[in-house]
Amino acid sequence: MTAEITRMTDAAVVGGVIADTFRMDAISTWLIPPVADRPPIQRAFFTMYAAHALDHGDVYGIHESGELAGVAVWFTAPYPEIPGHDEAVASFAGEHAGRFGILGEQMEKLHPHEPHHYLAFIALVKGRMGRGLGSQLLREHHQRLDAEGLPAYLEASSENSRRLYLRHGYVDMPELLRLPDGPVMYPMWRAPSA
Repeated sequence: MTAEITRMTDAAVVGGVIADTFRMDAISTWLIPPVADRPPIQRAFFTMYAAHALDHGDVYGIHESGELAGVAVWFTAPYPEIPGHDEAVASFAGEHAGRFGILGEQMEKLHPHEPHHYLAFIALVKGRMGRGLGSQLLREHHQRLDAEGLPAYLEASSENSRRLYLRHGYVDMPELLRLPDGPVMYPMWRAPSA
């Protein structure tokens, strides 16, 4: 079965895929402990970032048999902050907004300053994992980065995703991102390959 990668234009569709994929992951559970609160907050959050990436990066979808199977959201760094970010998060996250602020501060503290492309999110639709689709999405953008001589940065949210990125040429950064009384994220860097 062949998969086709296209540019996405609908931020809400992209945000929905990411929200569904990350609904039960450790970072989401830390950010929004009550599982019932999670879906609407996550959809709003991820849609906001996907919309910003449409203007300041690249948003890809991978399709199998004509159906959307996954997405990747890249930013070309440095990029401007989302206008009204904190107010927007406060409006949709409510009592959970403080944790989003802590995560953002920790991420910003470790984020490299030199020009690079930043993989903010990669997510596969339930039932589509383990088929190489995430690797295809990575290769699609890495080819461009290698041609332009640009590095990439990301924060892996689990040991499993970290292993995937290690296979694609990423290396661990010196410092882990540790959330207070919460999970660890793995900042990673990929130098362009010749």
